[in-house]
Amino acid sequence: MDFLCKIFFFLVLLSVLAFAESASNSVCNSKDQELVLKAFSSVSGFKPSSVFKSTDNKCKNPPVKEINLSSSNLSGIVSWGFLSHLTQLASIDLSNNSLQGSVPGGFWLIPSLVHVNLSMNRFGGNVGFESEISSSSSSIQVLNLSNNRFTNSFRLFGFTEMKSLDVSNNDLRFFPSGFQSLNKLEYLNLSNCNISENPKYSISEIHSLKSLDVSVNKMNGSFPSDFPPLTNLRFLNISFNHFALHSNPYTTKFGKSSFIQAGKIISTSKKSPIPSTKSKEKQKPIVANQNLHKPKSKNRVLILSIVIAAAGSVVLIAITSLVICLVLRKRRTEKRKKWAISKPIHPNTAKLDKSSGPFSFETESRTWVADIKEPSSVPVIIFEKPLMNLSFIDLIAATSYFGKESLVAEGGQNGPVYTAVLPGDIHVAIRVLEKVQSLKHDEAAAMFVDLSRLKHPNILPLSGYCIAGKEKLLIYEFMPNGDLHRWLHELPTGQSNVEDWRNDSWQHPNEGSSSSSAIFSANDIKMGWRIRHRIAIGIARGLAYLHHGGSKAVIHGNLKSSNVLLSDDFEPRIADFGITREGEEEMTGTTEDDVYCFGVILMELLTGKIVCKEMVKWVRGLVKEREGIQGLDKSLLMLSSDDDSVSEMVECLRVGYLCTAELSKKRPAMQQVVGLLKDLYRASGSSSTVVDLIGH
Repeated sequence: MDFLCKIFFFLVLLSVLAFAESASNSVCNSKDQELVLKAFSSVSGFKPSSVFKSTDNKCKNPPVKEINLSSSNLSGIVSWGFLSHLTQLASIDLSNNSLQGSVPGGFWLIPSLVHVNLSMNRFGGNVGFESEISSSSSSIQVLNLSNNRFTNSFRLFGFTEMKSLDVSNNDLRFFPSGFQSLNKLEYLNLSNCNISENPKYSISEIHSLKSLDVSVNKMNGSFPSDFPPLTNLRFLNISFNHFALHSNPYTTKFGKSSFIQAGKIISTSKKSPIPSTKSKEKQKPIVANQNLHKPKSKNRVLILSIVIAAAGSVVLIAITSLVICLVLRKRRTEKRKKWAISKPIHPNTAKLDKSSGPFSFETESRTWVADIKEPSSVPVIIFEKPLMNLSFIDLIAATSYFGKESLVAEGGQNGPVYTAVLPGDIHVAIRVLEKVQSLKHDEAAAMFVDLSRLKHPNILPLSGYCIAGKEKLLIYEFMPNGDLHRWLHELPTGQSNVEDWRNDSWQHPNEGSSSSSAIFSANDIKMGWRIRHRIAIGIARGLAYLHHGGSKAVIHGNLKSSNVLLSDDFEPRIADFGITREGEEEMTGTTEDDVYCFGVILMELLTGKIVCKEMVKWVRGLVKEREGIQGLDKSLLMLSSDDDSVSEMVECLRVGYLCTAELSKKRPAMQQVVGLLKDLYRASGSSSTVVDLIGH
């Protein structure tokens, strides 16, 4: 019997050890690092080594419990949806950077998250959950959102564990909703938030408070009757507000600095609230005609003083008026010469102002004027998700009032492009069309619907649009790798935009795991021939679809490398097409013009240089003299380990030669170009296909 017990105990012990080992392996093989990389893929300056600091050599992929990137010179937009899947994240600190966008509600629901610091950034948009009816509950205890661009769309329902909240230096204008659910709140800072309400109906019932700062606002109401119980408070500051101070026995406890210009002192007695020092003196009886007995010299001095004061007032008024005129004239001149200073009008002012419009505000790039009553009345049309209830005000908040930090491209012919994260963690690019303002609403809507029907893996589809009076905005899916021009030319030679992780490797696409497979760094995959050839074929397919995919050819008219965007797997998407500009009944140009532009992009891919007319002439000369290899990017040649790849690159350069023929009728159609590029692998080592077309 003892022997059987020992065997049973031994089996149980083995099971426990096996379970522990399995749990350990599961923890050590978490996907947290991958999720963090995806979350910060669009953030400039992000260094994975700042987050992944595991000291356990046995655990290669431990779960991420803390993200501390404070003062790391970060800019861009965080993809919060990936962070929402971190099951053990307890603390995140992104303070003192230049991050932007909004934070979706799902992020606040990470069950392990207790400490969040997003202060001193450019975040905006909504905070919290959809409504107080929501069953969502957050575990966050400390939340610092100070020095950002958050507005009054601030809902605290569900933050039942909150102990510390700092939203100072934002443009809230109103108290956040849901304070009644914060039963554990001890620290609250609402200073410098442009709030003009009475605290009685928002924060007066928070009995757990120990520190309260509402200074530098426009709050009204009575002190202390409209405030939380002051007996529990250890710190209080209500300075620079418009309170009615009925009595104030708290200067000893909190100090006089807590009540500087806090409002108007209201006396509870019938006597003057501010007794005069003269009232303490024994007043003399008033004698009739008392002034008659005063010396005349004093009367003359008095009259002279009045005259001088009046003259001084007139001069002061004249000088003030002159200064005001000069300032206004200077402002008008500056507006004509350069961009307006970013002082946007809060979107909700359209609601507060009972006028019929127009709604307007200024950004760093332009002045927005929409002939609408309020921004929330203008819908955003999303084609793939028609049930989404978005409006123009959501676009304003998600782009931080279309601020310069949200600007990703000046826009060229069609207008600037901004990046934004819409409610639902939808990462988009928003193009503001500047040359179609005279287009009528129905005409613009019809054009946008037609564009949305153009769907191909290698063109950037139109996801939605918004028409706010004369302002017309197009919404596209955000491409994390930017445009082809930046990818080819703006990164330093031999460097990538990601860290060189020694343990990471890349295999050639379309190759198996045989011994011939080559290993590449993150930079090599950008520079390698296989990826460039894939980009070339993708652009050709997309352009062929525009030319031949419908009953009528769609002319791009402005195809260049900066209008080719790259997805996260380097799949090219042609953008900026199909927009009819003012004064045009249809797009100008021909399909042959587009083919020429495609040939220029091919030369950019193969030479690694920005191609101009002189460069086209030089490359065409090399190809004609059968010296095309001399024009290839040296980095391509270094990465090519076989002669077939070099032959393919030379062959591809010959395709660029055909596309840039001086006579447009000699240029091939894009369907032919796709076939030539696809035949490169089959024709490697024997370039007769393109050579025959050239005429050699």
